[in-house]
Amino acid sequence: MAGPAFRAAAVRVRVPATSANLGPGFDALGLALGLYDDVVVRVADSGLHVDIAGEGAESLPRDESHLLVRSLRTAFDLLGGQPRGLEVVCANRIPHGRGLGSSSAAICAGVMAARAVTTGGEARLDDTALLELATEIEGHPDNVAACLLGGFTLAWTDAGAARAIRMDPADSLVPVVFVPAQPLLTQTARGLLPRTVPHVDAAFNAGRAALLVEALTRRPELLLAATEDRLHQEYRAPAMTESAELVNRLRADGVPAVISGAGPTVLALAADSGEADKVSRLAGEGWTANRFALDAAGASVLPLSTGGTEGAGGRTPQ
Repeated sequence: MAGPAFRAAAVRVRVPATSANLGPGFDALGLALGLYDDVVVRVADSGLHVDIAGEGAESLPRDESHLLVRSLRTAFDLLGGQPRGLEVVCANRIPHGRGLGSSSAAICAGVMAARAVTTGGEARLDDTALLELATEIEGHPDNVAACLLGGFTLAWTDAGAARAIRMDPADSLVPVVFVPAQPLLTQTARGLLPRTVPHVDAAFNAGRAALLVEALTRRPELLLAATEDRLHQEYRAPAMTESAELVNRLRADGVPAVISGAGPTVLALAADSGEADKVSRLAGEGWTANRFALDAAGASVLPLSTGGTEGAGGRTPQ
């Protein structure tokens, strides 16, 4: 395959935050949220320049070790070769280390931007290959599937290759996200999981995960039962006691609430806007409560001229 040619113009990619697991759907189910990172990538004559605004601006590297840059490089290798130089501008709004898919957003933005800036990129790296590549970089497909496809996703691996289907969540649902001040490393949360679980718990979660597909797409009244989990949240609770307590308190009040991804953010699925108003006031001090729209588009290449206000959080005003 001949080496690639690159577009002279910059490309802009927008990627949504995601919430994975959703209770029982461990490493399989994901939901795309209306909170976005934007990335602009341009092929330059030489070197690498990375500019970061927003989340992580003071802590993220501005060199080849940046996850987004590493994802760009990996995608360029599959596309046939590296450009001479790169200029990367990141506008980050997704909180880091909170279980809202910030790493998956960076990965998806990188692979999408590499494809978009490469002439004929979609023919060289189609959507199926894009999901497989993002999963290979991330290590599991749940967040990257929701980030790439939008909506409500079910992801799995088949003979080592990532696959996913997208479904439309019920229009009335309003995600309410409670973000704590302190982050939690995904590796820490995963390290608390046991190597084996009781068969009865595995069977319980299989039933609840199946029910969750029906509840999220057509019958939201079933969400409280459908979001019950026995595989991961209880085991991870010692690393996020306040998050576990908030989930239990919300569920005791009849609110379908779960740990978002590996935590420590808590996701509540309100049945409608009125319920979301009430749920938003239940967390108390120490939490930032946000109502988000459901993202339907997933990762998108947008015109550079598009204004940023609609992506500055996708939040419903409080």
